[in-house]
Order: sequence, then C-alpha cells, then structure tokens
Amino acid sequence: MKEIKDIEEKELKKAFEKIKNDALENGYFLNSDESFSKELVRSLLINEKRYGYQSCPCRLASGRKEEDIDIICPCDYRDDDLNDFGACYCALYVSEEVIKGNKKLSSIPERRNKTNHGFEKNINESKIEIQKDVMSLKYPVYRCKVCGYLCARNNPPDICPICKAKKDRFERFI
Repeated sequence: MKEIKDIEEKELKKAFEKIKNDALENGYFLNSDESFSKELVRSLLINEKRYGYQSCPCRLASGRKEEDIDIICPCDYRDDDLNDFGACYCALYVSEEVIKGNKKLSSIPERRNKTNHGFEKNINESKIEIQKDVMSLKYPVYRCKVCGYLCARNNPPDICPICKAKKDRFERFI
C-alpha cells in the first residue's frame, strides 16, 4: 500500500469548511468539538488519497469502491444513527438535540452488515416486479441513498441537487 503523507493544514481547513457548510445547508450539524471533527475530516482526506474515495474513518474499508459505497461519507447509515442515537457512527454528524445539549452522546452500534458489506439484496427488487404489471413509467425512478431525493429520468444525475452526493450513491428505486 502506498504511503500517505499527512494532510496540509490548508487542505484540511478547506475540506472542513466545505463539509461544515454542506451540512448546515442541508439541515445537518457537525460535532461541536472542532478539533475532533477536523481529525475525522483529516482521516476522510487520508482515505480519499488511499482509496480514491472518502470512506468512513471509523470503519474498515476494503479499498474497492463498489464494496464500500455504503460507508462513503456521509454514509448510508447516518440518518438512522442521528435519529436513534443523536450522532452518526463516527460522531462527525450530530443531531440538533446534541448541539442544543438536550441529548448526550453515547456509543453507537454498527449498523453495517459485516458479512455482505452493504450488498444486501435490494428489497425494492420484488416491488419493481409487481409494479411492472400494475403501471408502466416512461422513465425509471432513481433514489439518492444519502438524502432520499427521487428523480424520474433515464439515468441518475451526476450530482444530487439536494445533498451533492455523486452519481454512484443513487439506486434504481422504481
């Protein structure tokens, strides 16, 4: 594996501000412990240099994007973790309750299925088969796995207009 040089402070600051601004624009909050959050962002940047994508720094990445797509930050589990525990698995993102001091952070169990690394069978596949008989759509419907944005078109957008996730974070929904 190639050696990763440390992230320059200028690069870290720029990435941190971008993630923070994107979070706030989309109704999310970063952990208020800025030094903690910056170290997580540093780890995201290291993973990006190592693998070519920003995999969650608190999970073991395979180095194969197609296997790790569910743990690219923001991961597929963020919203459920925020709702249930007040923070995502690595605690980069926290809920408004945590920010306001109404909820304390505690440990967060791993949601990721360790045997299939996010490649669980899409439960919507059976629904698609049923819907083919019931209705026919002019275009397929794609869903952003990060924010839930839906769009009906021939292909998913290159970048989600809501959360700015890349095309590979979309799944065929209908």
